[in-house]
Amino acid sequence: MQNETKVVKIPLANAAEGLALFGPQDKFLRVVQEQVSADIMSREAEISITGPSAEVDQLEQLYTVLQQLFRGGYTPSERDIVYALELARTLQADQLLDLFKAEITTTFRGKPIRVKTIGQRHYVKTIKKKDIVFGVGPAGTGKTYLAVVLAVAALKEGSVKRIMLTRPAVEAGENLGFLPGDLQEKVDPYLRPLYDALHDVLGPDQTAKAFERGLIEVAPLAYMRGRTLDDSFIILDEAQNTTPEQMKMFLTRLGFGSKMVVTGDVTQIDLPRGKKSGLNEATRILNNIDEIGFIYFSEQDVVRHSLVQKIIMAYNEDAEE
Repeated sequence: MQNETKVVKIPLANAAEGLALFGPQDKFLRVVQEQVSADIMSREAEISITGPSAEVDQLEQLYTVLQQLFRGGYTPSERDIVYALELARTLQADQLLDLFKAEITTTFRGKPIRVKTIGQRHYVKTIKKKDIVFGVGPAGTGKTYLAVVLAVAALKEGSVKRIMLTRPAVEAGENLGFLPGDLQEKVDPYLRPLYDALHDVLGPDQTAKAFERGLIEVAPLAYMRGRTLDDSFIILDEAQNTTPEQMKMFLTRLGFGSKMVVTGDVTQIDLPRGKKSGLNEATRILNNIDEIGFIYFSEQDVVRHSLVQKIIMAYNEDAEE
């Protein structure tokens, strides 16, 4: 019977293991307990789970997987606990064992950079396989960050000769012409998230050197016209704010030995009223070209504070009403 009560006990190796699974002051345990009806008891040497049979099976998988991750040298975060619980509801939490093993690269401080969701893993694999990839989804899913990380990894291993970062300058009604300073100073505010990712992977000093040597270039989308980009890793960020004409112009810059990653969130279009989004048009027109990858992230893939996921879901529900 699905609803019969079941009890499961999971032995713990030591107190450190219990702390990693339950969090400081049992914070992670409370996060899980709020979302399930089963009782989860933490004793010094074991986890005891009592409740409806199906739910106990899910929680047993959850804690067994988290335990294996910890024993393999990975300390789960609150975000990992929430995501693992979502996967455990369909008994898929074991997929996390592979997820957290693979490192994409390391930060300049030597900390490993890994994918954090199944959607992110699919995104990374697709970028490695295909020359043009669209990453579409809400804020906080790692679309831009992972693209920059993979671009730096490609530059380091010599598979590309430079990184090109671009973004349409259509934010908050501002126009580049009205911003103070030279081109670089005008473009910088729009490219801040890209710089943040570069600093994370290369460090501020190496990033500055890469700019000086022309290994990394940033430019507003308008400056891409007329160029053909060979042996480059090109990232177009905030692509929902391109017009169809700009998007076509950008995609046709692809040269030999190059990769393009186009990222955007179709729920955050800042174009003037009546203007179509180039991102929406491109996903519709190019959908049947096998060599182009389309990855659609959901709120499940949000890797910022767990509250961000709830905010996105609330807005989505309101839009559907």
